[in-house]
Amino acid sequence: MKILKYITLFLLLIVGKVTAQQLHFSQYFNTPLLVNPANTGFNPDYDYRIGGSYRNQWANVIANPYQTTNLWGDAQLFMNKIESGWAGIGGTIYKDQAGTGNLSTTQGYASIAYHQMIGNSSLLSLGFNAGMVNQQVDASKLIFDNQWNNTSGQFNGSNGEVLDKTNINYFDLHVGVNYAYFLTDKAYFNLGLSAQHLNTPTASFFPVSSGLNQKVPVRYNFFLNANYKIGDLWILNPNMYISESEGSKEVVLGMNAMRNLSDDGTKQLIAGIYYRNKDAIIPMVGYQINDLMFTVNYDVTTSSLSGFNGLQGAYEASIIKRAIYMKGHRGIKCPVMKF
Repeated sequence: MKILKYITLFLLLIVGKVTAQQLHFSQYFNTPLLVNPANTGFNPDYDYRIGGSYRNQWANVIANPYQTTNLWGDAQLFMNKIESGWAGIGGTIYKDQAGTGNLSTTQGYASIAYHQMIGNSSLLSLGFNAGMVNQQVDASKLIFDNQWNNTSGQFNGSNGEVLDKTNINYFDLHVGVNYAYFLTDKAYFNLGLSAQHLNTPTASFFPVSSGLNQKVPVRYNFFLNANYKIGDLWILNPNMYISESEGSKEVVLGMNAMRNLSDDGTKQLIAGIYYRNKDAIIPMVGYQINDLMFTVNYDVTTSSLSGFNGLQGAYEASIIKRAIYMKGHRGIKCPVMKF
């Protein structure tokens, strides 16, 4: 039945929204402060960096597709003050909006981290995000099941639902730790673990009397990546990301390859392929010129939703600018991987 198809699609979208609301970028490595606050200032060969990502999901399925934006920046501090370590500060803004009811989430965080060399080959980092979250919904545009008229086949009448609020705010806290081990000047690996919503804030549009669980659960993010340089032409970057919250899990794994197009490494071609478990295959391409990098990807749906969206999951684009403001008198305290 046609109505059953629409109900099934609606449920799939709701499930997708629950798992995607907190973080759902295929290029998770290009949203470093969201993934793990210990990434703040973890940019050994540059003083600062700024970046942005945009994602548009299921545009051919719903009239108001999921649109997600992230803007961020970070910088190093005390590079010349601390002998074997440094600090990082930064900030990130994340906005997600979708659906007929314009359900939106806006998050803003300040980030701080400290990075300490352990000997000549290891680096340990600890970081924190602290900020505010705002969620809004336009209840006048929502339609509920009790408005369905079996006789006319139309939605009509009052929905009878009572929302205590349509605009809520809460404080949010994240913590993360990273460890990097530099095998040689041509190979290293890095792993990190973070916990989002460490303070389990209260967030609900419904009144307390509804009996619904109004706590935002802790979400754990784990990533593992490595870099391996082959001659003067290639750098391979296999990596993996796992995010889990209350039984909901996202697993993404794949690899980037950077191809040197110039003698000095100022021009690079980037290509990658990723797989999100039980959801999508994700090809990615990009280009770097000097200290500016562009990357784009397309999610090809492989889940049961592919029958509704014709394999067209999402497209995503990122841009990152890295720079040095302490030219001539800064030191690099750990090995770096570059052409």
